Amino acid sequence: MISNYLISFNNVSFSYGSHLILDDLNFSVDKGDYLAILGPNGGGKTTLVKLLLGLLKPQQGSISIFGRPPGRSGDMIGYMPQYTTVSESFPITVRDAVMMGMISSGFKGLFGMKFGSGSSEAVEKALERVGMQDHINEKVSDLSGGQKQRVFIARAIVGEPELLLLDEPAASVDQAGKTGLYCLLRELNQDMTVVMISHDISVLGQGVKTVACVNRKVHIHDRPVITRELLSEAYGETAQGTCPIELVTHGEIPHRVLEFHPDDNAGDSEGGWND
Repeated sequence: MISNYLISFNNVSFSYGSHLILDDLNFSVDKGDYLAILGPNGGGKTTLVKLLLGLLKPQQGSISIFGRPPGRSGDMIGYMPQYTTVSESFPITVRDAVMMGMISSGFKGLFGMKFGSGSSEAVEKALERVGMQDHINEKVSDLSGGQKQRVFIARAIVGEPELLLLDEPAASVDQAGKTGLYCLLRELNQDMTVVMISHDISVLGQGVKTVACVNRKVHIHDRPVITRELLSEAYGETAQGTCPIELVTHGEIPHRVLEFHPDDNAGDSEGGWND
């Protein structure tokens, strides 16, 4: 029976040996969603995505993606891994890097095989979508961090997938690059479902629709609002009297958003946020 959801986890648990990483996950993702997966290092975020891709298999429960088990919908998924560094000595061009993304979309290539007749147009279209068409003949190693990330996103979307999975896409770019990257993902979400792993809670102000807090368990929030509950679920309880997070974001006037201290007299009595 095909699920009504694009992604569905049912009673899923996963362990590395005796070490439990994910415990009894039950959640679903709708088509067209923009889901941010938040949580601490070691909380299970990357493991969850590997389960989605079929790179790992759960010891318990079942996973459905596009109504099928993981690993059977590769040409409907674009994936950008966390580590996408390119050696200075590896002379791959932007065109070639994006072309590699077509292999998982049913196009044959590399090692003496030929790409499909529409491959060049598809590469150019993907680069245009991410604003990198003018760099098509440059070496990837010569690009800035933000430009490289856009090229790797182009590689992930060149086959026009219905689902885009990204693992820490903004980890190696500066603040200006992050802003442009998040604007791009918001635009792409108009045409595809986006699921993004991040350790940066500031992504919640960047077009995200739904939040999954992953820390062995998964808690779904249907609004990208920073609350004490969300922080506790994603990062664990903090010591009494401490500020667990300082969020730096952008607006007309740069500002910080800080949690109220327990002894604060002003502001929301239920522990809202200063702005």
